[in-house]
Amino acid sequence: MPLKKFNQILSRWRQLPKRHRRVLFSLVVIVIVALCWSPSSNLSGEVNLPHGEQADSSSDDFVSNSPEMKPASDAQVPDSEYTIVSGDTLGGIFAKLGLSQTQMRNILESDQTQALDTLNPGDKLRFWRDQNNLTRFQVYFNPGYYVDFNLLEDGSYDSKVIRLEGVWKQRVVSGEIKGSLYLSARKLGLTPAQIEQIGQMFKDKINFSRELRSGDPFKVVIEDQFVKGQSTGENNLLAVQIINQGRHFNAFLFDNGKYYDEKGQSLTRAFLRYPTKRHYRISSPFNLHRRHPVTGRIMPHYGTDFACPVGTKIMATGDGVVTRVIRHPYAGLYIVIRHGSTYITRYLHLSKSYVHRGQPVKRGQVIALSGSTGRVTGPHLHYEFRINNRPVNPMSAKIPMAAAVSRKDMPEFKKNVEKLLAVMAKS
Repeated sequence: MPLKKFNQILSRWRQLPKRHRRVLFSLVVIVIVALCWSPSSNLSGEVNLPHGEQADSSSDDFVSNSPEMKPASDAQVPDSEYTIVSGDTLGGIFAKLGLSQTQMRNILESDQTQALDTLNPGDKLRFWRDQNNLTRFQVYFNPGYYVDFNLLEDGSYDSKVIRLEGVWKQRVVSGEIKGSLYLSARKLGLTPAQIEQIGQMFKDKINFSRELRSGDPFKVVIEDQFVKGQSTGENNLLAVQIINQGRHFNAFLFDNGKYYDEKGQSLTRAFLRYPTKRHYRISSPFNLHRRHPVTGRIMPHYGTDFACPVGTKIMATGDGVVTRVIRHPYAGLYIVIRHGSTYITRYLHLSKSYVHRGQPVKRGQVIALSGSTGRVTGPHLHYEFRINNRPVNPMSAKIPMAAAVSRKDMPEFKKNVEKLLAVMAKS
């Protein structure tokens, strides 16, 4: 455009009232935007596909806002996974993977169930990272049981035990005594723990070393757990039958976790309610919403604390086998006793142990002295009672007291016995 012409237009523009100039300017802007806009332009950054084509959901750039397309947290693939082998230590594993000892200590502090103390070769550790941060950590025992640790804003972790019900399938193992019950059962695939459990069931009924004879038949009904078609390794003994010189010895698992004979009489010894001879004051009761006295955070308290002085004699509350005697930075010196397949008791913050791993113990037997080891505010005993590995309040839970099946439950019990006897008769 010639300069003279441009100056004439500009002069006329300045002669217009301000109100008219604003209106004209707005119209010019609208026309320019309309001319520049095209339906094929993409201001959102999304890819416009020709009609009839779909985005490739396998592309790394594909993002869906549909809730069903977002993977569930349990389905997220970990950044790395480590399988425990003999001789491993948690500190060594973290160092090998380039993780800090501070992260490890924070996870240990949040490990309320001491899941990391129960690791065995073959168990797996899973790690999720965001640069140098360990955002999620998982102790994976089997497809139906694992413990999740998730990073909180303050750098600590919360923990959550995941248990999946899955599907339970029955099978029958049957055979005859040849040499001993242990050797005969092992040849048929029963585990040492299962054979020990059978021994505990009938220890007051049969003298296994003297009374059993070669050729005595036995049958075991076992229930195995499967999650998504995979065996978890978890199982229950539903029924056991041993015929010794014409005598039938039966054991049947009922819904309350206890074993009874065919008449409904208990095969389980009674438990003591208290692990000490004297009933000491409860300084901290069982509380799933308790505020931790040291950290101030809401952390479940899975046991009962007794305010007993250092050196108090601690008793096993039931017959069983010691499965763990260990020192822990937070639980201190502690003992775990397994009572058959259903019950577990734990005794924490001890000063001295009188038992060792694998040792059988009797109800009322002194197993340790109380103390103040680990992270505590003062001397006390932390006592836990677990049913199927789930903590319950030992002061109020219905723990077995060697009672028979109640009259109310007897019809259901008899139906269960009839079904199991029929299953064993077919094998």
